[in-house]
Amino acid sequence: MMKMPSFLHYSLPPPRSFFYFCLLLLLPLLLLLLLFVAPSSSSSSQDNNNNKVTLSLYYESLCPFCGDFIVNHLVKLFQTDLINIVNLRLVPWGNAWLAPDGTFLCQHGNDECFLNTIEACAVTVYPNVAQHFRFIHCIENLTLEGRQNQWVNCFQITGLAKLPLDCYTNGNGKNIEQKFAQETTQLNPPHRFVPWVVVNNQALQEDYPNFVKYICKAYKGKSKPDGCRSLSTRTYDMMKDGNNSFQKPVCYVGHVKNLTLP
Repeated sequence: MMKMPSFLHYSLPPPRSFFYFCLLLLLPLLLLLLLFVAPSSSSSSQDNNNNKVTLSLYYESLCPFCGDFIVNHLVKLFQTDLINIVNLRLVPWGNAWLAPDGTFLCQHGNDECFLNTIEACAVTVYPNVAQHFRFIHCIENLTLEGRQNQWVNCFQITGLAKLPLDCYTNGNGKNIEQKFAQETTQLNPPHRFVPWVVVNNQALQEDYPNFVKYICKAYKGKSKPDGCRSLSTRTYDMMKDGNNSFQKPVCYVGHVKNLTLP
């Protein structure tokens, strides 16, 4: 009788072993399937992170035009999906300067120097941008209402710990502000007023209210966020008079006004 070739001789594994045998065969196929059918939201998020647009706002805490920009305009980043494509940087130094003895001198007085430092501390101790923006938004909203002396209530309003106060009292806040001062003085072109907005190293200068337009133009991701389609990018009427000339919704460098907390 003819013998079967030896390479055809095999025996079926026991049922339990057979299950693991099949699993071993199917595992590579499952891994390949997961690789090619990855969730679109994950790839979209990765695309946003790789192509984020950096927006840096150079401002000072008691300039009413800075407060208005933060409270009523910049906040739109968080009210839409634009924040998903933006690396937002807040730099509270503005038109301040360093005295020869190293002390800070601010356009709107000592209280502005204090609040600048508190907000600089917030940026550092609350590294999550949504958290430190919420805290700074709260302070700036109070300044617009003339209630900046109540700024400490923002800890309770936002539910955030009083870490910025510790940062201020231990001297770390001064170190942070010195770094912000250096960064601000090295701007190119030099800032002439605040709020001074820079998008991907491009100073928007007088056109700063149209920051959304610049963000959407600079974003190189595969698909534009809804915020680029839904938000108006027209020039704000407050910026121009009948002769199409720039008005003064800004705090200019060198204009000193001493304000103190009541």
